[in-house]
Amino acid sequence: MKLIYSTFIFFLFFSLQGFSQDMKEGFTYLETGKYQQAEVFFKDVLKEYPTNKTARLCYGRAIGLNGKATAAVTLFTNLLKDYPSDFEVKLNYAESLLWSKNYPDAKIYYQTLLKENDKSFAALLGYANTLSNLKEFEDALINVDKALEVLPGTPNALVSKKYMRLGLASKKVTDQKYDEAETILKENFTSFKDDKETLLNLANLYLISNQTEKAKSTYEIIGKNPADKLTSLNGIALSYHLKEDDKTALSISKKSLNSIDKNTPETLKNQTTERYIQALIWNKKYTPAKTEIDKLLDNNKNPENWMLSLRATLNIYKSDFKKSIDDYDLILKKDSASFDGNLGKANALKASGYYNNAYKSAENTLTFYEKQKDASNFIKQLDLSFTPYVETKFSYSYDNGNNEANAYDVNAEIPFSTKFKILANYNYRTTSNPDTNIEATTNNLLIGASYQLLNNVTLKGSFGVTSSDSETKKYNQLLTDISVDIKPFKLQNLELGYKRDIQNFNAALLNDEIVQNNLILNYSLNTNFNLGWFTQYYYTWQSDENARNLLFTSLYYNLFAKPSIKAGLNYQNISFKESRDNYFSPSKFNAVEIFVNLIKDEAAAKNKEWFYGLTAATGLQYIEDDDALSTYRVQAKLGYKFSERALLNIYGLQSNIASAVATAGSAGFTYTEFGVRFKWIFLRKPLYKK
Repeated sequence: MKLIYSTFIFFLFFSLQGFSQDMKEGFTYLETGKYQQAEVFFKDVLKEYPTNKTARLCYGRAIGLNGKATAAVTLFTNLLKDYPSDFEVKLNYAESLLWSKNYPDAKIYYQTLLKENDKSFAALLGYANTLSNLKEFEDALINVDKALEVLPGTPNALVSKKYMRLGLASKKVTDQKYDEAETILKENFTSFKDDKETLLNLANLYLISNQTEKAKSTYEIIGKNPADKLTSLNGIALSYHLKEDDKTALSISKKSLNSIDKNTPETLKNQTTERYIQALIWNKKYTPAKTEIDKLLDNNKNPENWMLSLRATLNIYKSDFKKSIDDYDLILKKDSASFDGNLGKANALKASGYYNNAYKSAENTLTFYEKQKDASNFIKQLDLSFTPYVETKFSYSYDNGNNEANAYDVNAEIPFSTKFKILANYNYRTTSNPDTNIEATTNNLLIGASYQLLNNVTLKGSFGVTSSDSETKKYNQLLTDISVDIKPFKLQNLELGYKRDIQNFNAALLNDEIVQNNLILNYSLNTNFNLGWFTQYYYTWQSDENARNLLFTSLYYNLFAKPSIKAGLNYQNISFKESRDNYFSPSKFNAVEIFVNLIKDEAAAKNKEWFYGLTAATGLQYIEDDDALSTYRVQAKLGYKFSERALLNIYGLQSNIASAVATAGSAGFTYTEFGVRFKWIFLRKPLYKK
């Protein structure tokens, strides 16, 4: 915190000592801030008059204000021995404690001075500045107001008061008391109209509190001064980014970059270049961003941290987390307190699956930046992802073959560490058909665990039992679900699994007690140019000696990021070893569809905000050698996030794709399902933090 010290004190004792024409030149040096010249001048005076109190005081001030605080404290300590009751000497000694940053002792000493003279302007202002340095801003403001009562309108005191308000407002922002901080900052405008430092702090407050329109307006006020045009444009670009309008942010950044000229200070030039490259990254223009970053690094053999941070950010966006971590390590090697280095590394570690190290890096950020909002939220979100939760779902489904089903599901996850968690699932389902007059009830229970073997390999396994009960048959069967999730390379996911379950689409199939053994492969590939590919393969062998091959593959393109809109092409192929009458089992089945998906995921939704999803698809299906039949599929969901710990959504779907149902003669059938889902994170913290 910048503070204006009581540099006017020496004028007070001049009035007592009387001016010497021989020292007038030295007084001018002190008054105009030429402390080096003042030091030399008064040193020469003391050679001739070593005991002159005025010269000793002025020399002490000169060396103290010239960065030699320890020597100044020693000089004034000696002066106090010679003049123990001189109030002006005491004031200068007190101020020397400020120069040496010995604020606790300065606070105590100023308190004794104010007991001696509670109307001393210098003592009141010095005490206020001391309190401000100790971050006791409320008391500092009380005392600076007392000083201003003694000498109203004194510029030094008003400037000190400005910085005290800035400090207090910063504290309020840290505590997320944004309205109070805004009020405090605006009070500065009564004495300093459109003060740049205050406006910058106000704009930062609006950015942190996500009041992006106010931030933009504040930066526009800053930009009224031609000298601050680049600062203004850089801030406006950031405001648009936080408003999720990255296209405009890039346009503003280009304008700012083109405004750089030969008179632009180096620091401002760097800030503008940094914002422009950030805007390129926000807009996924990775190639030009890399080109600009490479230029910076090629021109600097010892690159600055902000340049390394840009490269690290680019690699995070490209999911090349290992390279990003390497750059953050370089940043921290140069500056262990770097905010970008510590929190940036935390994000990269989390994305790489190194959760414990991500915690450490985020907590390290908070050691340097107490209560910092982004670091605190990072830890909070990481905690939430490892906090036990329960999820319940009720659904009702039917088809035009008069099959109906009601189902109730309960899923629970209980993490005991960032690597290990217990899994549980219970399903109760009733199905009936008035045409066949058959009803059946099933109860499924699965208990399992998940363990992260490596940062990119997770093993899951669940075992349980299903109990089926109808008027004609009762039985129990074992259930199994085992999988290994692998992230072999960046932007890729691979899942290999085995699943044992029962054909349970309707009551008749439940009575047939057909056990399915499934070998499963899921593979997904994302790219940095918005193209994605997902493939799923099932090989199933059944207790009725039938077997199935199922292949589903989807190629899609992300049209927009916010809201997320993607469109693509799906292909499905199913073939059974034998065709059976009691369930849909063609020797060959092919389906092709085009789809559009609009989604705002629940993970992206903020508290007390809606989330949604809508998928529409149409295409053709080919069953055996029959003519092509048209298909359609519609899925929708709408939910509300009550808090970080609770959400509710409804959903519905309808499809006439034959593979969507499992009954015989499925061609021409339609299947409909709708339901409601509730998720609740029921503990406040992860178990390993209790």
